[in-house]
Amino acid sequence: MAQTSGNQETQMDDVAERIEITVDGRAVEVETGQLLPDALEAAGLYLPHLCYHPSLGPLQTCDTCFVEVDGNLVRGCGVTVKPGLEVGLDTDTAERARREGIDRVVSNHDLYCSVCDNNNGNCDVHNTVRDMQVPGQRYEFRGKPYEKDYSNPFYIYDPDQCILCGRCVEACQNLQVNETLSIDWDRDRPRVIWDDDVAIEDSSCVSCGHCVTVCPCNALMEKTAIGRMGPMTALSPQSLSGYRELGRAAIDLVKTAEHTTGFGPIFAVSEVDAAMRETELKRTKTVCTYCGVGCSFEMWTRGRELLKVQPQPEAPANGVSTCIKGKFGWGHINSEHRLTKPLIRDNGAFREAEWDEAYALIARRFGEIRGESGPDSLAFIASSKCTNEEAYLMQKLARAVIGTNNIDNCSRYCQAPATESLWRTVGFGADTGSIADLEAAELLLIVGSNTAESHPVIATRMKRAAKLHGQKHIVADLRVNEMAERADLHIRPEPGTDLIWLNAVAKYILDNGHADMDFINDHVDCFEDYRDSLAKFTFEFAAERTGLSQDELQAIADNIIAAKTVCGVWAMGVTQHTMGADTATALCNLLVLTGNVERFGTGGYPMRGHNNVQGTSDFGCMPDRLPGYDFITDDGIRRQYEQAWGVDLTTRKGLNNHEMVNTIHDGDLRSLYVIGEDMGIVDSDALHVQSAFEKLDFFVVQDIFFTRTCEFADVVLPASPSVEKEGTFTNTERRIQRLYEVFPPLGDSRPDWRIITELANALGADWRYDHPSEIMAESTSLCDLMSGVTYERLAGFGSQQWPVREKGASGAERLYNDSTFHFKDGNARFHPVDWTEPTDQVDAEYDLHLNNGRLLEHFHEGNLTDETPGIVFKISQAFVEVSPDLAAERGVQPGSIVRLVSRRGAIKVAVEVTDRVSGHQLYMPMHGRANSEAINVLTSFEADKDTDTPAYKELAVRMEVLSADGTPPLKANNQRNQPRHPTSGVEVGRKWDRDDYRRPPKPRPTGSGL
Repeated sequence: MAQTSGNQETQMDDVAERIEITVDGRAVEVETGQLLPDALEAAGLYLPHLCYHPSLGPLQTCDTCFVEVDGNLVRGCGVTVKPGLEVGLDTDTAERARREGIDRVVSNHDLYCSVCDNNNGNCDVHNTVRDMQVPGQRYEFRGKPYEKDYSNPFYIYDPDQCILCGRCVEACQNLQVNETLSIDWDRDRPRVIWDDDVAIEDSSCVSCGHCVTVCPCNALMEKTAIGRMGPMTALSPQSLSGYRELGRAAIDLVKTAEHTTGFGPIFAVSEVDAAMRETELKRTKTVCTYCGVGCSFEMWTRGRELLKVQPQPEAPANGVSTCIKGKFGWGHINSEHRLTKPLIRDNGAFREAEWDEAYALIARRFGEIRGESGPDSLAFIASSKCTNEEAYLMQKLARAVIGTNNIDNCSRYCQAPATESLWRTVGFGADTGSIADLEAAELLLIVGSNTAESHPVIATRMKRAAKLHGQKHIVADLRVNEMAERADLHIRPEPGTDLIWLNAVAKYILDNGHADMDFINDHVDCFEDYRDSLAKFTFEFAAERTGLSQDELQAIADNIIAAKTVCGVWAMGVTQHTMGADTATALCNLLVLTGNVERFGTGGYPMRGHNNVQGTSDFGCMPDRLPGYDFITDDGIRRQYEQAWGVDLTTRKGLNNHEMVNTIHDGDLRSLYVIGEDMGIVDSDALHVQSAFEKLDFFVVQDIFFTRTCEFADVVLPASPSVEKEGTFTNTERRIQRLYEVFPPLGDSRPDWRIITELANALGADWRYDHPSEIMAESTSLCDLMSGVTYERLAGFGSQQWPVREKGASGAERLYNDSTFHFKDGNARFHPVDWTEPTDQVDAEYDLHLNNGRLLEHFHEGNLTDETPGIVFKISQAFVEVSPDLAAERGVQPGSIVRLVSRRGAIKVAVEVTDRVSGHQLYMPMHGRANSEAINVLTSFEADKDTDTPAYKELAVRMEVLSADGTPPLKANNQRNQPRHPTSGVEVGRKWDRDDYRRPPKPRPTGSGL
């Protein structure tokens, strides 16, 4: 099966080995290891194929790629080239076989290309029929006795157009590994089915869109495309508009003529139609605005209409993969709720204003406050959803224009402890390797990461590695999330005790002689201190405090010892505790102890939450560090910036965003400028934060919607989302990628880089940036870590993984290949840690622990995803998960309305009863923008002792039943409630075993259902 993400270990060489094969008696040079369709295409030779897709591998269902190899008739997609291979491509036998295959395909597909929304140069059925010069319909098209399925809010399935190639099934079973689709080969007329043959919306489908992306025709299509792609596509039979019957009549008329003319003249018209569409359709590469995986894809648009999202195999992080949000969650772009004019508060109410007036007011008030109370009375919050270039400008505005280091970003809320743990142990505060390493590892140790919902495309790689290659997974999580459900071992330690069992496993490995002492002796410092720190962490102690059994601890240790390569994966379930940095450090120590930090298939991987949370810190939005993580107190580094910017920079310690809130309450921080961060609802102890905002003398918020935070502002500036700007994002694996402007800014909104530039100039600066590339060029000229990053290298689907210190370099797939770590002596370090008790623990009054996290369908509080109706259709409200035992104990059922009360506040939510949680553990998604339903009304202001990351996961509540009856928050047909149906894939052998299947070139039997 072809790889689709990252640069694999086998692709390290710049030049692959070249070999010679013989095609029709002629020597042809190809790359070794290629499948025949790819090899011939690269050599400029055409081999027809429909079921084959480079991201899926050979399926051998369509019978259009037959060739002769060493005198035998075989399907070409299943042939791997090797030296001396002899291929007969244009032999009579091979050509007859291919023609028989395509004739059968056409009998399963109603060709009406000019009114089809898929006639855009990318329809594989159309192109193959055209390129093979098929003269006409040999086998009459027969419709299938199945209705079209419109039940999913995002895409349709049309059985009549389905050629049964199985691409969608392979993508679902072995690429996405959701395991919903299969082909029922036993029917008289086979068809693709969802689960055990239910409507799409009643199935386990997660609307990831993989099936739609790989479909070679119009059998699976986005609803946003239907009736909109071409001049005549309103006539498509797939459209639900009033023109569909007229379209069907027109198609039937053409089909009558087709019997006389053949395909040629009809296809000539459709080619003209496809060319006409190209003048109106635009295809623009961009990078997803949601999580930190960094999926890139093309957006197909006409005017301001988004017709479809189409990922490409060359996308470095995701290949052809997407999730529900990346494929379909773009309703926010043209939402009527978008901010399009600056807003100024006058006498307690907002009014629209022009940009010049808004800039002048901000400049005047910033100047007055700085003059009265000094530059440190102002603070700045950059956005992890903005670009690297905008992050660079935001920290430059704070430091060079205002004169303060009070600059931070939302990494403080999630990833700062992970960064700290990596700084402590290996030197760089980022993933030690790439997504490819996660695929290749023998064992994944997944701690506090709901990967399938929070980082779904990376989860597909993990699930595929497990299903196809036997990768093992140990999952530590309070809930039975999907990764836990699939895991080889799922453990459920008591909340806040992960550090204990991690240290206990490390102690066992060390005490029993299984540590990698050669690696430690040669490449690691502080071993003795670390060894001594583990003394109390026996299995007995760990079992007592974590609730795990000693057998479970033994199993964890045994699996780690047995695995040649181990990756540690963690997320907010680790970091959002008062001991978050120490727990993450315990996991990093364990990886160092076992030598799993520098080789391919090893390392530490904190899953970055937002699309650019990595890059926003990389480019300097931190209170003590400049771009590239250079300290502001480093005299030599600071002087470079002073010379480049023409200012003197302060070394006074800046405030992080958590400290800013208390400093506002203290009266020492008077003004705040926040970009793209709904602090009023995503910060912990939200009521405490909101009351701080009320005390500000002057508050500026820059966003694309009027958020909860905007309600407290004095000026609101309308920004543009990612698709209305250019720039770069950096994903969780340090991969920098370009995004291009898909649409012009809506109304009078503006890209953030332009707003920051214009505001800086209103404050007296002389910035002259006309394009983000100029900003990147300035930043890389000053930042050694990124000095080789160029827009030219990042063009199209190009990418670079930092560190990039040489022009034209692609960067580093892994950071420590040569066992040289980012410390002065080049060694890694053990960093001893001890366990501390969690805060906000349960007691007699607050007797339930409330865990919280992300939701597959929505992103965080929902400011973006709530604007996509199909996503709201899937999940329309906040809810709390309650175990069946607790539901019976408290008298609640699905749909009951309860009040959750913490030591700080109360919210009202509906109940979802599920065995995903157990006992007195509750779980609540972050989704919710009103105080009445937002989880952070309940959370405390306690934070990690080392990084100030809020302890979102340490939360005790009580539950009051308000109404026992109500509507369940998740519909009965929600995919979480449906069993999956795993298969090995397309199961083409079942097709070949049918009585009516004849291997080409034998004609298809009369009346065949195939």
